[in-house]
Amino acid sequence: MSEATFNQQVAEKLVEAAELLEQQGANPFRVNAYRRASATVAGLDRDLGELVNERGQDALVALPNIGKGIAAAVVELAATGRWSQLERLRGTLDPAHLFQTVPGIGPELAERIQTGLHVDTLEGLETAAHDGRLATVHGIGRRRSAAIRAELASILGRVHGRHAGRPVSGPSVALVLAVDADYRKQAAAGSLPTIAPRRFNPDGKAWLPILHAAREDWHFTALYSNTPRAHELGRTHDWVIVYFYDDHHREGQNTVVTENRGALMGRRVVRGREPDCRAYYARDS
Repeated sequence: MSEATFNQQVAEKLVEAAELLEQQGANPFRVNAYRRASATVAGLDRDLGELVNERGQDALVALPNIGKGIAAAVVELAATGRWSQLERLRGTLDPAHLFQTVPGIGPELAERIQTGLHVDTLEGLETAAHDGRLATVHGIGRRRSAAIRAELASILGRVHGRHAGRPVSGPSVALVLAVDADYRKQAAAGSLPTIAPRRFNPDGKAWLPILHAAREDWHFTALYSNTPRAHELGRTHDWVIVYFYDDHHREGQNTVVTENRGALMGRRVVRGREPDCRAYYARDS
C-alpha cells in the first residue's frame, strides 16, 4: 500500500465498511462511527503510516473519532496491507491466502491448516498454536508450531498493541451459544441479509446469511462455515463461525457445531471448549 495514498485508502475502506455494515443490518451507531472516522482520516495532514510507526496505536486513539477498534484496523492495514474484517464483510476473506502472510507457511500448508482446524483468522490460528491443535496438522509438529506461534505473536502484537503471550480470553460459552442460536433461527426464517462469498460460489450467488449483534460488552458477527471441509461433509448449514471483539483489543473466533458423538451428542458445542460446554449443559439441566 503506497505511503502517499495510505490515508485516502484507509478513509475509503472505512466508508466501504460503513456501507456494508449498514446493508447487513448492523447497529447504526457502529455504522456512523466508521463514517466519522473516515472523515477524520481524510482530513489529516499527517501520514497515518508514519504516525503508527513512530508512536503506535495510542497515537491513533488520541485522534478525534478513532476508537480502539478502528485504530486496530488501521494498524492491521499498515502492518499487513489487509483488513480481515472488511474482507469478511465483503465475502472475500480467503484464509489460506491470509495464512501465507505468516513466515513459514506456504500455499499447501495454509490449505491444510484451514481445512483441518476450521479457523480463518490469524487470531484463531494463534489460539490453535497455543492449545496444541496446530501441531497436529500434517507437516507441522511441535517445533514448527512453536516457530509459527512466535511469528504470530510478533504480527498480532504489532496489530493489536499487546505483548506476546497466550491469546486473550473470549466471551463465555453461554454467550457464544446464544449468538449461535439467534443466528440459526434468523437464518432459517430468511430474515438476515446475505452476502456472496468468493470461495466455493462460482455463480456469485448471495446465499450466506450474516448476523451482526452486540451482547454484553462484545460485538459479534456470525456466518455459516464456508470452508472446504464443511462443503465436503455437507455441514455448511450446521457449522457456524462466531467472530467476536470488544473495545479492549480482545478478539477471536469460535466454531459452533452439532456434536455427533459422546455425551454431548445432538447438542450445539463450541469446538475446543467442550469441557465448558459440558459444564454449561450440566448447569442448564
